[in-house]
Parts: sequence; structure tokens; C-alpha cells
Amino acid sequence: MTDECSLADIVAAREVLEGLTVTTPMEESRWLSALVGGPVSLKCENLQRTGSFKSRGAFVRISRLSAEERAKGVVAASAGNHAQGVALAASTLGISSTVFMPEGAPIPKEKATRGYGADVVFHGRYLEDSLARAREFADETGAVLIHPFDHVDIVAGQGTLGLEVLEQAPDVRTVLVPTGGGGLLAGVAIAVKALRPDVRVVGVQAEGAAAYPGSLAAGRPVPLESMSTMADGIAVGRPGDITFAAVRDHVDEIVTVSEESLSRALLALIERAKQVVEPAGAAAVAALLDNPTGFETPAVAVLSGGNIDPLLLSKVIRHGLAAAGRYLYLRVCIPDLPGGLASLLAEVGAEGANVLEVAHERISPSLTLNEVEVRVQLETRGDAHAEHLKARLRERGYRVDN
Repeated sequence: MTDECSLADIVAAREVLEGLTVTTPMEESRWLSALVGGPVSLKCENLQRTGSFKSRGAFVRISRLSAEERAKGVVAASAGNHAQGVALAASTLGISSTVFMPEGAPIPKEKATRGYGADVVFHGRYLEDSLARAREFADETGAVLIHPFDHVDIVAGQGTLGLEVLEQAPDVRTVLVPTGGGGLLAGVAIAVKALRPDVRVVGVQAEGAAAYPGSLAAGRPVPLESMSTMADGIAVGRPGDITFAAVRDHVDEIVTVSEESLSRALLALIERAKQVVEPAGAAAVAALLDNPTGFETPAVAVLSGGNIDPLLLSKVIRHGLAAAGRYLYLRVCIPDLPGGLASLLAEVGAEGANVLEVAHERISPSLTLNEVEVRVQLETRGDAHAEHLKARLRERGYRVDN
């Protein structure tokens, strides 16, 4: 086997996946289309079996093991999505599986992986730590390591998504793909560029885990010294050797998005598209929200996964609401007199904002003897409403700070 994935490999992988994975929907997004000024569609891979694209590559890789390899079982390292893909593929094919997860992996992903039949072991803080332990386990037991992205069969399996994109959106001009280690991006780019070299392929990484920009600049995979992002599905500190070469040769651009952008995108997808995705799965939409005129349309944004911990979802929704200006925190100086707070809250209510929390601060060198600072958390209709409220309060003589 070579270290290069080809269109022929991807077409062959599609035959392997017949009946094992689903052709996920391509949904037109009117709100994104209106924002960017041209057609935008969402490739809903969050509706794939196991909730992400990872089952594509896992099925292809494991299905091609020899009888001797199958007898020894498989081992993988994953923050959750690859784990579920490996566990499902292995159990479907009657093979035992062990998965090493980094500490702090989302609980629903752990439970789902166990539910698909894998033995789950937590090891290390980052995926790279878990991967190192998985390699040791493979050496100790003879189990076959199923790498989360850096194998031709994995890339070929993920590349089948690219074939679907071209069939479901034949007039596409730009494809945006969430990117961690690069397996999905590499496979999609190889498929798309082989069939439609005029289509622009863009990888999207979280700012706090963006290994590709520095690696591409250096001309080789360069590990990050640290990572910090809620998008665990794309939190990979070093590109793979196979995926790096494919991304270098076939991908047009890598962009990064902030945690705030991921939060806003995730919230918008829930509100406007009725799609529940994990932070990593919202990365492509976050790129469109950040730069609405930066990508030629028709565009396709891949929603790569939907496996999100409900606790994280609640936090992300709150974060997204704050980033969208729907939550407002103000510090307002009022007279320390009976009725002072009531007057302030009356102004807030007249403007249509909802009070979530109120706190008083009386000990501050910036306050006069007859003043008190009130800290107010409010719910608003967005940035414009928040600015209008602050302007109203200042017109009424209040000192207002965010």
C-alpha cells in the first residue's frame, strides 16, 4: 500500500461502505445564503451513524484487516468521534476493540463508545498522549492500531463525503471543512480536486488548536506546544504525515475561528437550521459568519459531527448568547436613596430588556458617599438592542460601564 490516497481509493471505499453508512442530507441554508449573498448549503454529517463522519474511515480501515489481524482485535485513540466509529465498525464485523481516550473526554462520547462494545481506557491530557498509549498497547497485545486520521484507508473512507458533496451540490464553488488531524479535509480535497479542480477547498481550524498553518509554513508537520479549545473533535496537536501531504497538495486555504465564533455558529445552527452540532462541527459555519464575503458561492459548509455533551451545550449556548449580544452585563452608578434601584429597573423594563441578576457594590474609591454601583445581568434581543439600552440609560443621567 502507498502512502497516497487517490480518487480510485475513495471510489473503492464507497463500495465498501454500501449499507454501513448513510448518505447524509444536504440542506439549503436560507439564513446563511442571505448573509453571504449567495447559495449556501449544509452537509449534515452530524446525522451520520455514530453522529459524525468518523464511521466512514473506521469501517473502511477495519473491513480490510486480514483474518489473523481481526483475531487480535483493534485499538484506537480518540476524544470520542473516532472512538465511536471504531467501536461500531469492530462490533459490526465481530472484532474486539479497545479505545484510549484523553482525560476529560465528553461523557456522552465515552458512554456511546462503550455502548458500541469497546473497552474504554482514559489516558493522558491530550489526544497525542492517548495515541502514544494506544501504540504501546498495540505492541504489547498485537492489536491493530486504527489511527484516527493518518492512514490511506481512513482518508479514503472520509473522502466518500467529498463524492456526496459533488453529487448533491453539483454547482458548488467552495467547500468548507472542519479540520483537526486532517483526515476529512484530505479525503474531501482529493475527491473534489480530482473531479472538480475549479472548486475551492477550505479547511477550518479552531484558533486554539490550529496545527496546520504553522506546519504548512514550515513545510512539515510541526506539533503545537499546547492547545485550548472546546472543539475537542478537532483538537489535534500535530498533522499526520499522510494527511499533511494531501492537505499541502490539494487544499486551497486554511482559516481559523475563535471560541466566540464557534459559540455563535453553534447557537445559530440550533436556532436557524434546527441542527444540533458539537463545537467542531460548527467550525465551517463559524468561518462563514466571520467572513461572509470571503468565499465564492454556491458554498457547502460541512457539519462534521453532532456529539455534544448536554452540559457543554448549555454552556456553549450561554456563551453564544453573550457573543451575539443577547446577554448584557452592566455596571451602573445610581443614587443611594430609596427608589434608586426601582427607577433604574423601570428604565430597563421600558426598553424591553429582561433582568437576570442584580448585585450592589458600595465599597469603591470611584463612588461618592451618596452613590452605589449596581451590577446588572440582562437578556436583550441582540447587539443593537443592547446599545440602544445603554444609550437610553446615559441619556437619563446614569454612569454606565460594561
